[in-house]
Amino acid sequence: MATWQCISQCGACCNLTPADRPDLEEYLSPPDLELYLSMVGEGGWCVNYDHGARECKIYSTRPRFCRVVAETFEEMYGIEAEDVNDFAIDCCRQQIEGVYGDRSLEQIRFDQAVGF
Repeated sequence: MATWQCISQCGACCNLTPADRPDLEEYLSPPDLELYLSMVGEGGWCVNYDHGARECKIYSTRPRFCRVVAETFEEMYGIEAEDVNDFAIDCCRQQIEGVYGDRSLEQIRFDQAVGF
């Protein structure tokens, strides 16, 4: 069974381009939406993403919508706790493919890490 995990030096989730996520208002509260939009920087990348190190500069204090935890996924997307793993894997695969491509090193590393 594949098990979700974040892979280091990927950052695909840090590409926040609102045009690529037209349903933001459906799952983010107004304050969270405002915070999300304030984090969108040049090229749609999060202002807290360090492109050189390829990591989040605020990882330990990142907003709840940046965290893969069952409670957040249930509240935001209506995903039951037992389905979070598969949902997170699908989300990451789609995001990595959209940002880097389906044959990218990031996609290969993610698939290997989760056992896909």
